[in-house]
Order: sequence, then structure tokens, then C-alpha cells
Amino acid sequence: MSSIDDRIVQVEHHFGVRFPQDYRDFLRTTGSLSQFVPPADDFLVIEALDELIGINEAGEFQKRFPGAVVIGGDGSRELLAYDFRQDTPPLVTLDVSAEDWSSAIHQAPSLSALLKHFPQTGWKWDDTDPSPS
Repeated sequence: MSSIDDRIVQVEHHFGVRFPQDYRDFLRTTGSLSQFVPPADDFLVIEALDELIGINEAGEFQKRFPGAVVIGGDGSRELLAYDFRQDTPPLVTLDVSAEDWSSAIHQAPSLSALLKHFPQTGWKWDDTDPSPS
């Protein structure tokens, strides 16, 4: 097992979760992402592995969103998080000032799906269609 694999396991252990395989693969290869994504031209940030614990502890996200692990966001107020309350955790956005899960907006069933559709769709700002596309 490589040192990146060891670090992934340490971070998973910290949160008491196992990240989906596509996210683990992303962390192993790409690592992080921070850019405007054309043609949607929405800003997408996916944090580096070593940033995850600090980001999640900074906003007391586990207190407000039990089962959430923030992995990125829009570079502003919207945080991209896995919802580990579900067996297959989807990705949702949570407003940085939200008090609880009621404001979560479904983004994608997986990181692979998000990265595939994001260039065309950008961020979803309402939860009118929470089903996977």
C-alpha cells in the first residue's frame, strides 16, 4: 500500500467512513481541483486530502450535519459534501451558514457523475430533481 493509500485510510478513520471508490481513485491520481469549468463557467473546488480534516473541523460541520464530510465547494458559500447518512453517499451542497440538513441540495450520486455532468450543468441551485441522471 502506498503512502497516499495510508493517508486516505487515516482520513477515512478520522471520519468513521469509507470513501466511495471513485473518490479514492481521484485522491490517488488527480488529488485536488480548483478551477472554472467551461462551458458552465461555474467554479469547482475539490480539496486536497490533507485539507479535509481541517476544513470539516473549522465549521463544526459534523455537529450541524451529522454524517457529512465536506470535500470541496464553489469557492464561496456552498460546500460540496458526501452525505454518509445513506449507504451509497451522494454528493450534496450545503450552505456554509445552514444550521442543518434541510437546506442540502443533491448534486450527483457520485463524484464520477458530478465530474461528467458539471461542465454542462454547473451547480444545481434547487432540489427539484434529486434523482440520479
